[in-house]
Amino acid sequence: MTPHLLVDIEGEGVDVPAQQGQNGKIVLNISPTAVEGLSLGNDAVGFRARFGGIATEVYVPLDAVLAIYAKENGRGMVFSDDGDEPEPSDSSKPQGKRPSLKIVK
Repeated sequence: MTPHLLVDIEGEGVDVPAQQGQNGKIVLNISPTAVEGLSLGNDAVGFRARFGGIATEVYVPLDAVLAIYAKENGRGMVFSDDGDEPEPSDSSKPQGKRPSLKIVK
């Protein structure tokens, strides 16, 4: 799988090529074949990569990481930007029942 980070470009201390981003966010491929000197710390992620053929140092504080996921299937983790825990699923819905379809004319 190819690991990708979704990063908030406007986060404090973020050093990424902002011109490569869209809507204040950028997706970074952090696979070993795409980066050099990958450093995964408790406070930040850092590495060297090429953007448009230009070698660039990238530094992303963990507070600016919005998600980490696999490119191939989209599975991963999305991090809340407000620090709240995700809401538990609604337990009032029946579990294990298959949905039924009706023809409406």
